[in-house]
Amino acid sequence: MEGKLLEMFEVGPCEDDYQLGFLIGQRFCNQIRSRLAGDLILQNQLLPFARTPHAQPLLKALSETNQKKFPRYWAELLGTADGSGVPIILVNFRKEILPFISKTTMNSNADTTDDCSDVLIVGDSMAVAAHNEDANVALVGHTYLIKGKLSNGLSFIAYTYAGELPSCAFGLNSQGLAFTLNSVPPVEDEIVPAGIGRNFVSRDLLEATSTADALARIRSSEVSVGHSYNLIDIQKRMILNVETASKSRVSVHEVGTTPFFHANMYLHLQVQQVHDENSISRQKRAAVLPQGSKTDFLSLLGDTEDTKYPIYMTGPTLYTLCTTVIDLDERTLTIIEGNPKYGKVSHVFSMSSNELNLKLVNHAEGTHL
Repeated sequence: MEGKLLEMFEVGPCEDDYQLGFLIGQRFCNQIRSRLAGDLILQNQLLPFARTPHAQPLLKALSETNQKKFPRYWAELLGTADGSGVPIILVNFRKEILPFISKTTMNSNADTTDDCSDVLIVGDSMAVAAHNEDANVALVGHTYLIKGKLSNGLSFIAYTYAGELPSCAFGLNSQGLAFTLNSVPPVEDEIVPAGIGRNFVSRDLLEATSTADALARIRSSEVSVGHSYNLIDIQKRMILNVETASKSRVSVHEVGTTPFFHANMYLHLQVQQVHDENSISRQKRAAVLPQGSKTDFLSLLGDTEDTKYPIYMTGPTLYTLCTTVIDLDERTLTIIEGNPKYGKVSHVFSMSSNELNLKLVNHAEGTHL
């Protein structure tokens, strides 16, 4: 299964946030509509739930809370919905809604919307963050890159799921900051209804001006569901893994010379969590694989030895959409399509200047790391 070549849309500066979203929705209306039509979690879980009286207070509170905290991003979301001509609120709040859908109406794959793997290191000879972007198969062919330019001079590049705010996956900005994300599974009692949505927090991170600012943005958001953020600071040559949970709980781990692998369970924040066999299996497999070089990292992220729970996923439910490698010394963000152990590069962005220039890649032959 292969999607089309990942497209990039340059947008902005715009007169307001609604217009920014509208232009994105208009540009990618076909991908957004196609994604929504084929997204079984939306069609079989979120939409039926949204039609019930029980759902209305939750959806109303989620909308009001996030609009109040992030009015600009809310306007951007409304613009994307209008530009594409389809409602997109539910997919943007999927992680905040799914825990409140009756288990009797959910199938076992209802919440396997994303599972990602990261391996991180900051050593004497290399400083690298490598990330597999894993998602439900409905997202294959339904992602794109947004290169946004804001009126304040800041620019960002965000790998974006069709119809969602940039970015619930990974991104970088002209301040030399980047991030990748990993979902984590708090138990139901750890989830607070109608808090801030994960998509709004990561959209906010695209505008962070420093690591301290990024941490402040994470800490100030009283989220419903936890998340794991890998914050990458090119200027400081620093990587932080930040685990969060509801009730303003945050734990920060600075990555050092020992390679740090993170799948989809909490590693250092003390939170009651769901026993995720997929994540545990990937964590155990990564622990026995070589992690001494960038090539080792890519081989690890391309590993398929465990056929039930491989690190590199090819369906039937979860699929590795792409791999990104952020090299803090080379100051580049590279996107790899297909199994990363073969290193076929589709995009390379330079983080050496404010322009976030795309380096030329020969797509016919492929470029290899």
